[in-house]
This record gives sequence, structure tokens and C-alpha cells, in this order.
Amino acid sequence: MTPDFVAQLRTAELRVTRPRLAVLAALHGNPHVDTDTVFALVREELPTVSRQAVYDVLHALTTARLVRRIEPAGATARYESRVGDNHHHIVCRSCGTIADVDCAVGHAPCLTASDDHGFVIDEAEVVFWGICPDCSTSRSA
Repeated sequence: MTPDFVAQLRTAELRVTRPRLAVLAALHGNPHVDTDTVFALVREELPTVSRQAVYDVLHALTTARLVRRIEPAGATARYESRVGDNHHHIVCRSCGTIADVDCAVGHAPCLTASDDHGFVIDEAEVVFWGICPDCSTSRSA
């Protein structure tokens, strides 16, 4: 099932433009990609789009919470279109592959802070680190 990107943009009160639609489509089919990859994917559909236009679109979509920017420690920022469910990520220490990890226990934000300091918490971010199956197989070979 393909999401309705036009409706998402309008709901977020953003103008519907070809670059915004192309970025949403690129992220829908390619989760956890960096800016260079998003740019390359968008250029396949819109050969004249500028790198700055893609940066601007990513910023606007992230601000509107249509896209999520994740930045695992020591890694390049990545983008994904899966938003609103407070899932987490697991990152391979060897190759940098990232996979989604659904909340294991409880309701969003999945974790309860020992002291919320008066904040109303609406999200928790957890990054698991390890070695992916492909890298662990190559290490043992």
C-alpha cells in the first residue's frame, strides 16, 4: 500500500511540490538513508533538482514531523519516513547497517524516566549496537 504523500503534505500545511513528493517517495522505499543517498534517489526522478533543494526539503519534512532524522553516535545523519510510533534502532558496529526495533515493553514512549524533572515526555530514543548477521558471518569465515 502506497502512502498518500499529497495528503501528508497538506495535513502538515506544506505546499505540495515535486521535490517534496520525490523525497517522501525515496524515503518510503529506502529507510535509514543519508543525505547523499536521498539526493541520488531524487535525482533519478528529478534530474535538475539541486542538492540545496533536497537539504531544504529534508529540513522542512523533519520539522513537520513527516520524516525522522536519526543520528547514531559517530555516524552520518540518516532519514526515514517511519514516524509517530516511537520505534528504536539497532546499528551494526562494523558496516553501519541500521534496522528498526519496535518498542519491547509498555506504551510510548516505551521507557519511563526515573526522574522526568517536570517534563511531559512524548518520545524516548534508544539505539542498540551490535554486529549484523552479514558481518558476524564474515568475521567467523
